[in-house]
Amino acid sequence: MNGQRLLFYGSRYYPLHTTLQYQQRRLLSQSKTIFQQQQGGGSGKLGQPALGRPLSNKNNDSKIVKTDWARSKPTDSSRNKPDFRNNNNNNNNKQRRPVPEKRDWTRPADLDKKQSRNKPTSARGGSNTSGNNRYNNNNKAPAGETASQRKERKRREEEVALLKKQDEMEMQKLRSKQKKQSQTEKQMRDVYIPEIINVANLSRILGIRLEQALQTMEELEMDNPSHDRMLSADESSLIAMQLDMNPIVDERQSLDLYPRPPPVDPSVLQPRPPVVTIMGHVDHGKTTLLDTLRKTSVASGEAGGITQHIGAFSVQLPSKKSITFLDTPGHAAFSSMRARGAQVTDIVVLVVAADDGVMPQTQEAIEHAQSANVPIVVAINKCDKPGVDATKVKQELARYNVHLEEIGGDVPAVEVSGLTGKNLDQLEETISTLSEILELKAERDNGVEGVVIESQVEKGRGNVATVLVRRGTLKPGSTVVAGQTWCRVRSMTDYQGRPMKQALPGTPVKVIGWKEVPTAGDEMLQASDEGTAKTVVDNRKARHQRDQQLKDLQVINEKRRHQREQLEQERLIEREYKKEMYMFHKGLIDSPPDSLGKRLSAIQSTLDQDENTEKKDDILEYRAVVKGDVSGTVEAVVDCLNGLRNKQIQVKVVESGVGNITEGDVQLAAACEGHVIGFNVKADKKIQAEASRRGVTVQSYSVIYKLLEEVKEKLGDMLPPIITTQVVGEASILQIFDIGIKGRETRAVAGCRITNGSIQRNSRVRILRDKNPVWEGELDALRQVKKDITEAKKGLECGMSFEGFTDFKAGDVIQSIQTIETKQKL
Repeated sequence: MNGQRLLFYGSRYYPLHTTLQYQQRRLLSQSKTIFQQQQGGGSGKLGQPALGRPLSNKNNDSKIVKTDWARSKPTDSSRNKPDFRNNNNNNNNKQRRPVPEKRDWTRPADLDKKQSRNKPTSARGGSNTSGNNRYNNNNKAPAGETASQRKERKRREEEVALLKKQDEMEMQKLRSKQKKQSQTEKQMRDVYIPEIINVANLSRILGIRLEQALQTMEELEMDNPSHDRMLSADESSLIAMQLDMNPIVDERQSLDLYPRPPPVDPSVLQPRPPVVTIMGHVDHGKTTLLDTLRKTSVASGEAGGITQHIGAFSVQLPSKKSITFLDTPGHAAFSSMRARGAQVTDIVVLVVAADDGVMPQTQEAIEHAQSANVPIVVAINKCDKPGVDATKVKQELARYNVHLEEIGGDVPAVEVSGLTGKNLDQLEETISTLSEILELKAERDNGVEGVVIESQVEKGRGNVATVLVRRGTLKPGSTVVAGQTWCRVRSMTDYQGRPMKQALPGTPVKVIGWKEVPTAGDEMLQASDEGTAKTVVDNRKARHQRDQQLKDLQVINEKRRHQREQLEQERLIEREYKKEMYMFHKGLIDSPPDSLGKRLSAIQSTLDQDENTEKKDDILEYRAVVKGDVSGTVEAVVDCLNGLRNKQIQVKVVESGVGNITEGDVQLAAACEGHVIGFNVKADKKIQAEASRRGVTVQSYSVIYKLLEEVKEKLGDMLPPIITTQVVGEASILQIFDIGIKGRETRAVAGCRITNGSIQRNSRVRILRDKNPVWEGELDALRQVKKDITEAKKGLECGMSFEGFTDFKAGDVIQSIQTIETKQKL
């Protein structure tokens, strides 16, 4: 600096001459202090030898050793002399500490440090190699860092690394604790196992697939893993525990009915009639085709001309063979009924109208048949219509993986007419031939097995179910179980209402005598006596109740787990906050951490946002109690109503059942502020009066699409209307006039010209300036010259004034707006 030499000392630079003067003064003061101590002065107490005075008597003449102020290396002769600097005369014979070399004050201090840093330190062992450098390339020391600063920085780095390690250990402990808690909270499902059971029935009890049960047996190294192997209670319990279930060996509570395994030798069985399901799109002539087959008229009696439940009947062929037909609905609402019909059938007859082609329900029927692996016979209906081309239908079916025999496939196709009966005999022959190829056989002497096709409540008969017998023979007096109800067969009738003494395999029959209405699709199995049937039904109900309780318990445990996780997260944030505050006070971090309350509130807001996302309390609900004539129809109606929903509103079916509308249904609808919807059922005058008194709407329908249309209308009424703004007229302000009103008061009036549409006297207007709205309100006056007018049309010049607004300017645009409310549609 200007040719002046500087010395770095401590953390500052000093001029070199000032530093030399300071060192000389410090050495001079030290020499004076030692001389005073030797003369008996200084800080020594009275009567005691002063510090630095030799331990001898007063008469002893000892010479004072001259201090080497140059701090040169001691000579051998001076090592035995007393060291007055250390003030310790007892260690005269010991070697003195080496005196550091004389400092060269002509060089800066940082140069000496740099040179000493580059020298190898023998105390740390080793030479100055690249592997033993104190700082590597990634962790270089700051320029001009002193030894104390370097030590402090290293201490901070070690403390930060220690804190990070502690945080990682705490997080790992928290994760392991949560994992252990989730494993502890996992409820093991109780399963009741009998003393002896085969593998197929055990898989039903455990609620798993047969393949999974066989795989578990292989994992446990059990011999002969097959579906018909009989297992003891110990073996069954071992399989259940392998699948994380709690086995309970209880013969009574595990009592249930299961279908028998397939026979070993099916060749000894007797043939049975095939079960054929008619499927296709609505209004393609399915029921008309069946009417012609059985020489009756059912389609004319159906509401709206469409089938709304599964009809089952048998047809006797001229060859004395019989075919059992199932007619499924074609409307989109009855998808589940079509799927159930495809699962219980042997052959599917796909009816396609020649003038309409493949439609959505036709595609759905194809998917159901292919998923059930059931052979298909295509019946191209309405071929007697003029101008139809069946070739287009055949080509269209190929796009949906239905390859006909005419084009090299394996699906037979017959062109028929349901009205004239054209080629119906050929269709029957095709079905009979295909059934012979399938070799449909069943046993008749063992317990009966079947499927519930439909169920309903009939006046004078009570609970009635249409059952399709699959195996065995059903007779009056037999005890059967279906779902969670049982029946002692009081009587049986065929599809025409004639009584039957027995029902062989492949025969549809109406069974009377059920304790409760069974559900369509339930499996019907025969029990040995009424006591067994009651026990089986009680066990099924108890099992269903346990499963429901387990689901509720899982929901409760999930909520408690979320609460514990929230509490653990809050505690972790508190610990992190304390550590950060500790680091801030120790100087490990520069900025203070965020406040604890702010962090906790941020977590709480995040949790509230997640809960609001999961909740659906803001969604409107249209509550309904549904009653229908048959079980399958009720199921279809409930499925359709549950599908009517969007982000704002949804349908919630509170209760559904089979039978007429009762007073209990009205009371339930009144309690939940809902409505009663009946399908093919009616409410008597007493029920209607009770509903009107309670303010409950009761509506009965006979056609499914009318029901859905009206419910959609009601949902639209519940939604808020869509409000839109429409511009009906525009005017531009040409000039502003001041008109006197009373005394000396004036009012600003806009002189305008109507440029588009018309503006009414009582209309709502808004003023735009540079295409931006500046005001919106009502017109105060609309005049032409001095005459008030009610309407100003395009091209007319007029004056306008506005209520509470006078800050308009020339060039502004006035728009007459009209608010339109549009009803929302679902």
